[in-house]
Amino acid sequence: MSNQTSSDEDDAHLADIPDGAGCTEIWEHLSDGRDEEPSGD
Repeated sequence: MSNQTSSDEDDAHLADIPDGAGCTEIWEHLSDGRDEEPSGD
């Protein structure tokens, strides 16, 4: 049994980022998503 997931699952968090996006766009996208997640407190 493997602990690896399929590449589709690995890339799911990048689905809304357009091809050719740079580091800044990717960072902003990931940061926005992090802000929307509920806290674990």
